[in-house]
Amino acid sequence: MDKAAEQTVSTPATPTEEVHDHHGNTPAAWTAVTIVLIAFTLGAIAIVLGPNWVLFWVSVALAVVGALIGKVLQLLGFGASEH
Repeated sequence: MDKAAEQTVSTPATPTEEVHDHHGNTPAAWTAVTIVLIAFTLGAIAIVLGPNWVLFWVSVALAVVGALIGKVLQLLGFGASEH
């Protein structure tokens, strides 16, 4: 490639979107994800080892509780800011 061709090659424009480095890296998010991950793991174990329907429904309830706890923590100020 000659010098004239090299000069016409342009780099892509940088995105104009704002970068959010804190996305998902908050105590509220980590708490919710940890609880829901434990719930899904228990649910999978309940289905594989039985099925144990009591443990399965307990894990479903735990997943819902984990999501609610994450939302409550976000509302208490432990989540990402809105600006």
